[in-house]
Amino acid sequence: LAVLVAPLRLLKWRSTAWRAHDGVTFWLVRWLLFRLMFASGVVKLTSRCPTWWGLTALTYHYETQCIPTPGAWFAHQLPVWFQKFSVVATYVIEIAVPLLFFAPIRRLRLFAFYSQVLLQVLIILTGNYNFFNMLTIVLAFSLLDEEHVGRWLGRSKRRHASSESLAWPPSLRAILSTLLELSTYGFLLYWSVQCFGLEIDWEKRLLDSKVAFTYHEFTTWLRAVTLPLVGLAFLSLSWEILSAMYRCACVRGCFWKLWATLQWAVFATATVGMFAISLVPFTYIDYESNGKLWPGIHQMFNAVERFQVVNSYGLFRRMTGVGGRPEVVLEGSYDKQTWT
Repeated sequence: LAVLVAPLRLLKWRSTAWRAHDGVTFWLVRWLLFRLMFASGVVKLTSRCPTWWGLTALTYHYETQCIPTPGAWFAHQLPVWFQKFSVVATYVIEIAVPLLFFAPIRRLRLFAFYSQVLLQVLIILTGNYNFFNMLTIVLAFSLLDEEHVGRWLGRSKRRHASSESLAWPPSLRAILSTLLELSTYGFLLYWSVQCFGLEIDWEKRLLDSKVAFTYHEFTTWLRAVTLPLVGLAFLSLSWEILSAMYRCACVRGCFWKLWATLQWAVFATATVGMFAISLVPFTYIDYESNGKLWPGIHQMFNAVERFQVVNSYGLFRRMTGVGGRPEVVLEGSYDKQTWT
């Protein structure tokens, strides 16, 4: 993906800081992030691991992972009800929130970005997985836009403030956008409460949670949403391609317009090809949906499979160390009777 996202510097005298097709190739990074997070959440339930289904995975995780950090000790001391709620939050961030990666509303994508970064930072604080979590955060930057990053760097604040002062009364589009955003948050909260039986016990001052659906219900839901998710991704990609084509038409100068259009055609074709072959490993989460893909897509994937251009994902499918963490014990004795 970095090959496609990196600037194409064939014409040295022309600035390549921005290209009309950047949104198309950058979309593939967002699609990779979606496949990584969504599949990682799904496999925890399709594996039938009792700790993930019982929401007790984190009561084992902090002390049985490979290399705990000092922060893992403190996390392990947290009460059981909080550990179970943390598992629920993990499901929400990995299964539900990734759907917002393709939301047309900018603030929903920013909410999804900060949710993913929060999860990765918490993992970094409680476990050592080398640069893996850093790479995931890098992928999450595909959810941002130039204006938001500009705020981090102290740019565009004055322009943004002046535009806000002129934006009153709010337009119908802004009102509908806000209502849709609030409705999404409300539905996300309602879905979480219903699916995980969230209930506050005021007497014990804790939050009860449990998986309120069966394995059959989950697999039925997964089968129902897998192909529609492919359709959602295709619509999102189509929008990016059409938007890039419009940006090519807006480039000044006949030669540069033609050059931008040529680049758009090449990179859009490569992006569609990458997206098509990625559908095969993505639909491994539901083999019935995998079998419904167009045979040509399977043929394309089989032709390049040996290069591992695209892959399937599924992190922490089963919680390790549930039966206890193996420890090496060295004993010595002076009298062969008392061992220390």
